[in-house]
Amino acid sequence: MRLLTGADTSSEKVGKSFEFKPEVIRAFGSVVIAEGCDPTRSISWVHAWTVTDGIITQVREYFNTSLTVTRFGNQNQSESSDYSCSSSSSSSPSSPKAEITPVHCPSVWESSLSNRVGKSVPGLVLAI
Repeated sequence: MRLLTGADTSSEKVGKSFEFKPEVIRAFGSVVIAEGCDPTRSISWVHAWTVTDGIITQVREYFNTSLTVTRFGNQNQSESSDYSCSSSSSSSPSSPKAEITPVHCPSVWESSLSNRVGKSVPGLVLAI
């Protein structure tokens, strides 16, 4: 891990330090996705940056992971209408029945470089 963070300065094993060179950069509202890979080391990476008022406020890093980005919920619905808990006439008045409202999470982006590293990698969904 020291190689990926830049803390390892020894270049005996591979010949040079790890360089992050993004091949894909996409923005979805306040989230910016950058993706790249180093096929000589069999490493693919995805960074997800949250940007607020021009400042990066959160960074998430994924290495050798196939990432799918989805939009959470329906943008046309208010937050309060996404989930509900109501009483059912068939249940007793003292025990409310919780209703599960399905939430549509469309896929807006999927990493494509993870297949370049020549090995199977885990998949992950990032909801924004």
